[in-house]
Amino acid sequence: MTPLEATAPKTSRVASLLPGAYFHDAWAVAPAEPDLDALGQFLRVAKRTPRWIDGLMTIRNRVVGYFGLKNLGGLSQIHPTKTSAEYVAGDRVGIFTLISKTDDEVLLGDDDNHLKVVVSVHKGTGSSGQEPVVTVTTVVHVKNWLGRLYMVPVAPAHRVIARAMVKTVGTAV
Repeated sequence: MTPLEATAPKTSRVASLLPGAYFHDAWAVAPAEPDLDALGQFLRVAKRTPRWIDGLMTIRNRVVGYFGLKNLGGLSQIHPTKTSAEYVAGDRVGIFTLISKTDDEVLLGDDDNHLKVVVSVHKGTGSSGQEPVVTVTTVVHVKNWLGRLYMVPVAPAHRVIARAMVKTVGTAV
């Protein structure tokens, strides 16, 4: 199923982070496995990260090292057997740190000296109130000129990567 460009759900916690954001986007799709909680949706997708995305992360990690930014590793670097119920705030989940989780929304992020990123995976229902929908929202707040410079290549790449990852939410395995 093809994800659709969306807005952050009004009932989501991530919606409160939108004011002042340098960048944000959201993609929504009907989930292939609607019974998974929000973190379970993320884990399912991250474990199936396409090689080209992890390849881009490898390049990113090499380049940003010259500027003193941290190596985040790969998006697919998820504990292979850990369930969503076993994760607690502060745990690393691939390239992100778990900020908070409920059954309906998980906030994951990274806070570096150049920017702060928060990704929300939100489970809700579509416009009819019946069909399940998963919306993935990314919010970026830049902290300095390095963050703005970093976002020049990252913003367009992010849109391609995010859409590809969200597509996996709606794809049966």
